[in-house]
Amino acid sequence: MTGPVGRRRGGRGEEVAVPPVEFTSYYGRPVVKAPVWRWDIPAYLFTGGLAAGSSLLAVGGQVTGRPVLRRAGRLVALGAVGASTVFLVHDLGRPARFHHMLRVAKVTSPMSVGTWILAVFGPAAGVAAVAEAAPWLPRRGVWGVAGRVLPPVGRGAGWVAAVAAPALATYTGVLLADTAVPSWHEAWPELPVVFAGSALASGAGVGLVVAPVGQAGPARRMAVAGAAMELVGAHRVETRLGLLSEPYRAGLAGGLLRAGRVLTAAGVVGALLGRRSRVVSAVSGVALLAASVATRFGIFHGGVASARDPKYTVVPQRQRLDRRAGGR
Repeated sequence: MTGPVGRRRGGRGEEVAVPPVEFTSYYGRPVVKAPVWRWDIPAYLFTGGLAAGSSLLAVGGQVTGRPVLRRAGRLVALGAVGASTVFLVHDLGRPARFHHMLRVAKVTSPMSVGTWILAVFGPAAGVAAVAEAAPWLPRRGVWGVAGRVLPPVGRGAGWVAAVAAPALATYTGVLLADTAVPSWHEAWPELPVVFAGSALASGAGVGLVVAPVGQAGPARRMAVAGAAMELVGAHRVETRLGLLSEPYRAGLAGGLLRAGRVLTAAGVVGALLGRRSRVVSAVSGVALLAASVATRFGIFHGGVASARDPKYTVVPQRQRLDRRAGGR
């Protein structure tokens, strides 16, 4: 960080060169403690987005009279939010900790807000999914009454889940940006956009996989919207942050995010061109789901890499101090 410095020894004109100082930190240790989260947290990020996107897909199928989309969206939303809860509880260590987080509500805490979002979304998604069993219930007696009541209740619950879906899709981006991890914290405007787009794309992927081409129209529109948001947000994360964009372009994170871009683009192209091909439509859906996984894991590993290297903490701090000093 400093260049060679010449000085004279004994007045004889001999110059002693001090070698350039290489960047390091105190005892070579990271300045910011890297997250101790394991694979279950990026998996939680993916399944939460999948649940949100699938619930929106279900409402789209409900409104447009596409029962295959409605049924698939409701069932996948319930399965994904259930998996999210399992991953979150596994990370917390004890199931009771999730219950304890419901004792208070702190709007300034993304984790507290997220817990309550799950508490609202999960039961609504569950009721909507259970309502899909109505056609198989007996027509008489108590089960007959349940069969008549469940469809309208399911429609209402589906709307509740859909209203909560945008918050479920984006709060994890706010949660990451609220940490001290440099490349997450600096990307606070982009992460919710990336996660929202990824959620829409993954929900669209479900629709493209399960629905006949004649019923996949809402899924195709979701795929285009989600892919646009995800690609634009990810591009900004990889280019806008200066030095803090480096972890998103290198190593494991860079490889995952590049794979996510390719899969997203391929999924959208296939969704648009495969309007008459069931196989192309399904392959496009799988590509969008895989892209969502790659993007979530890429964002996660990029942040972890920035926390482990002290330069991503110290250099931006010095740059901010220099700008403030220049302003004065």
